[in-house]
Amino acid sequence: MADEVWLLRHAETEWSRTKKHTGRTDIPLTDAGREVARELGGRLAGADFAVVLCSPLSRARETAQLAGLECSGLRDDLLEWDYGEYEGLTTLEIREDRPDWFLWRDGAPGGEMPDQVAERCRRVVAEVRAAEGKVALVAHGHILRALAACWIDAPIDLGGRLHLGTGTVSVLAYEREVAVISRWNT
Repeated sequence: MADEVWLLRHAETEWSRTKKHTGRTDIPLTDAGREVARELGGRLAGADFAVVLCSPLSRARETAQLAGLECSGLRDDLLEWDYGEYEGLTTLEIREDRPDWFLWRDGAPGGEMPDQVAERCRRVVAEVRAAEGKVALVAHGHILRALAACWIDAPIDLGGRLHLGTGTVSVLAYEREVAVISRWNT
């Protein structure tokens, strides 16, 4: 059983900086994002990861590489939420037409619904729980928030209440054999 699962959100992209929903569009890191990704390496010093899984998108893979991690596998289940018709739009732009829209409840037309994202997250949780030692997952904001909710067996919409900045580290673990969020958004 994995003793800890470290979640690393990719560093800044132009779209994350401007708060655009960035799902499957492969946006590169900004220069500032690359610098933050390099600094992540210092925060990971001494962490010996048995497994490092990454989203296949370049912003996650480059963050891992610049932080000194070698991906032992790419997982489509770690791709960001598929925003469908809302790809590249900000929440404010979406709410011009749908004032009460909430991703975690409503999903995205032409993209994924919350239950579909939860199913992907449950597959990742099952995989990492079967691993021995520390695991690192390098991926995206919404998928990592959803994954944290699934880790603690909470409804996926809990992820909508967990802020997660770019270039951050969070840790999922166990306390007395109960799955917990040990550190968040550091």
